[in-house]
Amino acid sequence: MKLTVRVWRQPGPASEGRLVAYTVEGLSPDMSFLELLDVLNEDLVERGEQPVAFDHDCREGICGACGVVINGRAHGPEQTTTCQLHLRAFADGDVIDVEPWRARGFPVIRDLVVDRSAFDRIIQAGGYITAPTGAAPEAHATPVEKPTADTAFDNATCIGCGACVAACPNGSAMLFTSAKVAHLNSLPQGQPERAQRVLDMVDTMDAEGFGGCTNTGECVASCPKGIPLTSIVNLNREFLHATSHQRGRGR
Repeated sequence: MKLTVRVWRQPGPASEGRLVAYTVEGLSPDMSFLELLDVLNEDLVERGEQPVAFDHDCREGICGACGVVINGRAHGPEQTTTCQLHLRAFADGDVIDVEPWRARGFPVIRDLVVDRSAFDRIIQAGGYITAPTGAAPEAHATPVEKPTADTAFDNATCIGCGACVAACPNGSAMLFTSAKVAHLNSLPQGQPERAQRVLDMVDTMDAEGFGGCTNTGECVASCPKGIPLTSIVNLNREFLHATSHQRGRGR
C-alpha cells in the first residue's frame, strides 16, 4: 500500500502548528495505524528529520494512551482504539489527515501528543473510597445484585483515552466522568462518599475547562469501550441528588 498522511506538526505548546504531508510506501493492510506512524518516523530519522511525536504504550487497546483524530474522527473510521485500527480500513492511495485531540482541557504538547492530566485530576477528586476494607474479603461476603455489578463493570471498562472529549463538539468530559462516578457509586464500598464524590468530580471537570454536555451522542459513537449514554443520565441524576442533599444540610 501507498498512503499520503497529512500529519499535524507542532514543536511545542506555544508554537503554531500545521499539517505536513508525507508519502509512505510499502505498507501492509494488516499493519496497525501506529505501525504506519512507526514506518513514517523511520523514514524521517533516516532523512535526518524530526520524527512525529505520538502517544502509545500497550498497543493492545487496553491502556488508553494512544489516540489521534483521523480524517476528523477520534480514533479513525472504526469504533476502536488507534492502535487497533488497521490499514485495511483505508484504500491504497488514500490521503489521511492525522491530528491531535482538540479540546481546551487537552492542550497540545507536541505534534500529536496532548496533556491529558486533567483526567487524572478528575479521578483524584473522587476516585477513591475511605471505607476500611482490610484484607481481601470472601468473594460473596458482600452480596451485590447482578444488574448493579454489571453497571459497575460496564463503566469500569473506560480506559480514559479521551476520545469522548475529542469527538464532542463542546469538548465535554461528561462520558468519562460519568463512567468513573457510576463505577464507584454503584458498589457498596462507594456509598460513604457518594454525594461528595459527584460534586467534587463535576467541579474539577468544570475547572479543567471541559465544555458542557448537550447530548449529541458523538462521545458514545467514538468510545472504543462502548460506555453508554445512560451513564451521563445517571451522572445528572446523581448530581441533582447530591446538590439537593447539600442544600438540605444547609451548606
